[in-house]
Amino acid sequence: MLPQEILALLMLFCIFRASVSVLDEDDDYDLMLVNLDNEIEGPVLGTEETASCDCQREHTEWDKLFIMLENSQMKENMMLQAMDDILKVDQQTLKAELSQLTTNLTGTFAAAVEQVTSHVMSQVVQALARNSDQAEEAKKLHDSERGKVLEHIVLLSHNVSSRLSRLESAWLRRSEAEAQETAFQQDKFSPRGDNLILNSLWKELQQTRAELKASQKWAAQHLLPAGCETAILFPMRSKKIFGSVHPTAGMTLHSFTACVWIKVTEALDKTVVFSYGTKLNPYEIQLYLSWESAVLVVGGDQHKLAVKNVVVSGKWIHLCGAWSSENGYASLWVKGELAATALDIADAHTIPDGGILQIGQEKNGCCIGGGFDEALAFSGKLTGFNMWDRVLSAKEIAAQSGEDACSIRGNIIGWGVTEVLPYGGAQYVS
Repeated sequence: MLPQEILALLMLFCIFRASVSVLDEDDDYDLMLVNLDNEIEGPVLGTEETASCDCQREHTEWDKLFIMLENSQMKENMMLQAMDDILKVDQQTLKAELSQLTTNLTGTFAAAVEQVTSHVMSQVVQALARNSDQAEEAKKLHDSERGKVLEHIVLLSHNVSSRLSRLESAWLRRSEAEAQETAFQQDKFSPRGDNLILNSLWKELQQTRAELKASQKWAAQHLLPAGCETAILFPMRSKKIFGSVHPTAGMTLHSFTACVWIKVTEALDKTVVFSYGTKLNPYEIQLYLSWESAVLVVGGDQHKLAVKNVVVSGKWIHLCGAWSSENGYASLWVKGELAATALDIADAHTIPDGGILQIGQEKNGCCIGGGFDEALAFSGKLTGFNMWDRVLSAKEIAAQSGEDACSIRGNIIGWGVTEVLPYGGAQYVS
């Protein structure tokens, strides 16, 4: 049994030395180790307490070793408990600080979102309210005032649409910046509520823009040019659909200016806007469209002036053609601005009287006695057709495409005064 006891003692001694090394070789443990070595070697003789107390049972070396081990373990537990308490206090302090920071940031972000949302919605509500009020006023106005009111609504819609676009861009930039600044907090609190607000605001902005675009499209389709109360509708291309014009004065001309508002449904290789001709020459005066180009003809098809990339299907455009027999000067004007000029266009020519003037078609030699060709027919709307026996100035031509386009009338053809009769399904619309 003795070797086993020695082995056990060595194991306990090793455990004790390891504990002492973990505790950074504390001085108290060194003293205890010295005492332990001294006591194992033998008790100190000669002390009065040991000699006087023979009846008291003395501790053996093993008892002293176990007591020292228990004290060492107790101190280790106390140190671990103290470290745990310190960590808990630090953790609670950090948690309180993060909670306060979260509260502050949430309040700031919510206030910013609420402020921007309130501003955007107030702008939208005001714009819609103004549109609604003006629409109610438009119902009470006379038919001659409807065009101006609707144009004002379209302009307002464009302004609101552009403002919404700028607001959306600014909002997106601000949202991205705030998202980057608060990315590190996403694990601490949920942003679902703020995201819902942002998504709702974004959907409302998109819906408002869609409504504004729809109103603009409707207005563009139904509005007439400013100052024009009526137009002639050519519902389709047909050899039976045209308008017959009866000039107020004679058509013996050495110069002229002709202006017209048109909105073509579709332009082909040759789509006639108006044409004047005689039995000898069906092509004395013509204004026609060729895809996206406008073409003025005087005295025959060999004398023409063209301007490209001006015609857009489904949109109103104002065209003017002018000509003088002196030097054969011809010009084409688009939306009140000079687009093309040329010389030697039927110079010294005189346009004779006694011909036939029609809109939306030309009287050509395709058939016996002359007739209409379906491929040349105009489809769309036409208004403000006026003609003068002189070349107008640039200022006068610009006024034709202004706010009172249809209030200015020519001395040969005056829109609203000169007799223009629709045939074959063409009709006046307002």
